[in-house]
Amino acid sequence: MPPSDFERQESVVNRSSVPYANCNGVSEATTGGTHDSDGDSVTGKPHNGRTRVTLRDIAGLTGVTPAAVSMALSGSGRISEDTRLAIQKAANDLGYVPSSAARALRNQHAGAIALIVPTTATHVFGHSYFMHVLSGVSTVANARDTQLLISTNPDQEHGLAAYERVMRSNSADGAILTSAAISDLTVERLTSSGMPVVLIGNFPYLSDAITVGIDDVGASRAITEHLIERHGRTRLLHVAGPLDHQTGIDRRDGFLSAMESHGLKDQAVVIEGDLSEISGREIVADLGEGIADFDGIVFANDDMAFGAMQLLKERGIAIPTDIAIVGFDDFGLARAVSPSLSTVHVPAEEIARLATERLFEIIDGTRSGWSRLQVDVQLALRESCGCEQ
Repeated sequence: MPPSDFERQESVVNRSSVPYANCNGVSEATTGGTHDSDGDSVTGKPHNGRTRVTLRDIAGLTGVTPAAVSMALSGSGRISEDTRLAIQKAANDLGYVPSSAARALRNQHAGAIALIVPTTATHVFGHSYFMHVLSGVSTVANARDTQLLISTNPDQEHGLAAYERVMRSNSADGAILTSAAISDLTVERLTSSGMPVVLIGNFPYLSDAITVGIDDVGASRAITEHLIERHGRTRLLHVAGPLDHQTGIDRRDGFLSAMESHGLKDQAVVIEGDLSEISGREIVADLGEGIADFDGIVFANDDMAFGAMQLLKERGIAIPTDIAIVGFDDFGLARAVSPSLSTVHVPAEEIARLATERLFEIIDGTRSGWSRLQVDVQLALRESCGCEQ
């Protein structure tokens, strides 16, 4: 069958900068992509000494134009069935892989979403919470053949960098934000920018924002009440997370609520930590002999609990006989330590997945879904509180 006019006609798509992703589909920066003259960048088996297979390679093998190859591979009905099958066979034989970035350029989309974490990369990749979030987001992004950009701050003095990199560059079609401080005014600017945005966590001061998270107050109250009601612990210390973050405030308030409801308000003590393992250890070390004033500690996360448990064991203080310990998160470490750590199981990966699915709905024009979603948590009761003995 003779080629149609579309199969004869050449077309040229201008080159443009596109988000770059490494082999995992994740990038911390936006750089120029590599394209052939047809506006498509590809990877595949070596062909004629090259490491990339282009539309021109397929066109040369099938005797049609690169424009016809592009239309055939995109399912256009303007290409004859015989020609389409021949092009598809040639593409398969050559190992052609279409670029999501190039398709995005043709559709006037960035072809990427951003995960914004307004803290340093060292902090992000040093905490297991962010690894669970990254896993949940990337799973959905990969299923949608979409690149994932991670935007962090270079240091603590450049608090706006994570936002500005995304908002000014137009490098993403939407963004997911997590771990923003209450004083961070840029969160409101981001949510009102017109860009599709989903926030992970609780943001009570942003009534119009789309958010997904857990009931930190209720969960912290529940784990505290477990120590009081099940194990008879009444002299409790709460080691809080940073109190400039809503999560830190909510988990502290849940602890205080449980203490007050059991008539123990005057015995409640709160010390602020920074969620790191060393923070938990240092807080217990600073208490010195004063640790004997407490028969239980409620930590705002498992990392701080683990750091404290190490020091307590070094000092010969028995857990849970002398002092009961509970954490919050349950990201794997809790099951590996000895004694195993009682904690609140937070499905961070599921939360991130739900946030990403909702983001894609908004990008696709579906705005009628949920705006505030609360995911259930459960207590994971093990040895450190006195269970499983």
